[in-house]
Parts: sequence; structure tokens; C-alpha cells
Amino acid sequence: MSQPTNLTRQQWRRLGVAVYLPTTLSYIGISAVVPLLALTAHDLGASTAEAAVILALMSVGGLVGALPAGIVAARFGERKALVGSLVVDAALMVVAALATSVWVLGAAVFGLGLSGAVVLIARQVFLTEFVPFRYRARALSTLGGVFRIGFLLGPLSGAAVVSSLGLRAAYWFAVVMILLAAAVSALLPDLPDRDAGGVSTSTLSVMSRHRRALLTVGVGAAALMLVRASRDSLLPLWAAHIGLDAAQTSLLFAASSAIDLTLFYLGGSIMDRWGRRAVAVPAMVIMGTVFGLIPLTSSMVGLTLAAIGLGLGNGISSGVVMTLGSDASPAVGRHQFLGAWRLTTGVGQALGPLAIAAITAVAPLAWACLTVAALGWAGGAWLWHHGSPQKLAAFGDDRASS
Repeated sequence: MSQPTNLTRQQWRRLGVAVYLPTTLSYIGISAVVPLLALTAHDLGASTAEAAVILALMSVGGLVGALPAGIVAARFGERKALVGSLVVDAALMVVAALATSVWVLGAAVFGLGLSGAVVLIARQVFLTEFVPFRYRARALSTLGGVFRIGFLLGPLSGAAVVSSLGLRAAYWFAVVMILLAAAVSALLPDLPDRDAGGVSTSTLSVMSRHRRALLTVGVGAAALMLVRASRDSLLPLWAAHIGLDAAQTSLLFAASSAIDLTLFYLGGSIMDRWGRRAVAVPAMVIMGTVFGLIPLTSSMVGLTLAAIGLGLGNGISSGVVMTLGSDASPAVGRHQFLGAWRLTTGVGQALGPLAIAAITAVAPLAWACLTVAALGWAGGAWLWHHGSPQKLAAFGDDRASS
């Protein structure tokens, strides 16, 4: 299937309504609940360790569901997969709202991770297929920006609901938002089927044929995810290390997120004009350098500047991991490849906090900062080598057909 070279204004509007609006709605609903999961678990009698496990189950579900998600999206198509998964999300939120035991809550949270993987891959495949190549990075960076907007507005909405109606009311708020997202997602246009032409599209065969892409640019993208995820661990740990309180730590994250939210479209524009490396490599270098400087900070001002630097690197690279995956994906077997891509990069994201925990168990916190800094620089060099336009074009099929 050859991609169109342009989109009409009506098609862009339809894209905004059918993709970005429901993404915002669903992420507002889900992120309204995520900060409250530990409190809900405690209310059900969970210990602190058990509550931490509940929080981790959504990420675990996302990893476990990555490969099956590609199969589901390929089998049912993007629109049906999206709507169906969002309905499942809403049902799981109902289960969580009515949960009377920690195990029921944990099962619902794990299920949210599974169904969320389908939603992510279906949206990525749709934008990859529907949007012309020359606009791809902007489209996917905007999707990444919408995720961030949802994660900003969700907790604020959840706080307002909980303060007036109680803890469990946040779950019912999420149900409403997710069902609205499902209803709007039904407006998504259908994409034409790919002709496999006798080529096997089983997940294992797709992974085998395209293992070089996964082991080169995929590993680089996983390193980027690791460095990104380290921000959420190292900033609060270093803030506590230098004696900042909870309110000051929250302000650090607010400053970082504010910068983060303003840069996603700029990053996409740069990628579409000058290539993916023009964003991926500077983002890794910026974040790596900032992590290396964090051990030199000893005050609120210094750490705030570091948080802003991390927000700059994270914000400008919004959507770059999805864009690299879409560029490297084959026309036939795209869903399965992106499921494997999601698993590869998700492992990198999970390793960040785990590596920090392991290092801090045997060495000073500064060593964790320096290790992440080194990984940032090494990952930037890796992506510079493997993320060139020529190599990405050799992996994927869309550039040649657009």
C-alpha cells in the first residue's frame, strides 16, 4: 500500500478527533487513578511492599501483553482493537472500584497493563499507516505529547473528584472518561488490509526476519527509555539526599514537566526535517550530561536547573521511540513487529529503576547518577550509528513507497 504524500485539512481534523481526543480522554481517566492505587491497596489491608507490587503490575502487564497486543491488533484491525480494549479498560476499572481484596485489585491493574498494550500498538499502527511519511514524526510526537497532557490533567481531575466524592469515585470517573474515549475511537477510519503475499506474519517469524532492526536501533531506543525512566527515580532520591521536602520535590517535577510539555511538536518537526538522529542523539546527550551533573548539586536551585534540563531532553524526544519503531517496521507484519518493539523498549524502561535500586544497594547514590549518565552518552553514540536515515530506510518499507 503506497502512502499518500499529503493530508487534507478535513483528514487532519478527523485525525485529531478520532486519535488525539480519545487518547487524551483515556489517559486523563487512567492517570486519575494511578496515583491512588497505593492508597486503595492500603485501604484493602496491603502492606507497603504489597502496595508497591500493585503499582508495578500495570507495567508488568504492559510488558507481558506487548507481543499478544500486536497479534490482537492485526487480527481485529485498529478500530476494533482500540474500541474493544478501551471497553475492557472500563470494565477493569469497575472491577477495581468494587474490589474488596488486594488480589482482585492487583488482577484488575495487571489487566489494565495488558489491554493498554493493545491500545498503544493499535494507535501507533494507525498513525504509521494513515499519516504520510514526511509528517510521521510530528504525528507520533503529538501522540506522545497527548500522553503527557493526559498524565498532567488526570491527577488534577482525580484530586478534585476524591476531595468531594471519596477515593473510589476516581475509579468511576475513569470509567466515564474511558467509555467516552471508546465512543470517539469508533470514528476511526478503517485501513486497507496488507497483502501478506505468502509471507508468514506469525510473531516469531516477523521477529526473526527483522531481528537486526530490533537488536540495533531497538536496543538504542531501549537505552533512551532507560535514561528517561531514571528521571522518576533519581530526582526524588537526590532531592531527599540533599534534604528537600515533599513539596519542594513536587515543584521540581512540575518544573521538569512544564518544559516537557512545551517541546513535543518542536521535536517532531525537527525529526521530519532533519532526521530522527537530530532529536534522539541530542536528547540522550542532554539527559546524560544532566545526570552526570546532578551529584554536583546541593540546593533547590541547582536541582531545579537539573530537572529543567531533564525536561528539555525528555520533551524534545517525545514520540521518537515510536517514530523509530514505525520507521523500522515492515509493511507486512507491522503489528507483530511493533509488539516486539514495544517489548524491547519496555524492557529498557523497566531496567532503569531496577538498575538504580541495584547500584544504590552497594554504592553511593552519585554512582547511580554517573552510571545513567554514561548510558545516556553511550546510547546517544549507538543511535547516531544505527539510526541514520539510510539504515532506517533499509529496515522499513514506507519511505520508499511514500
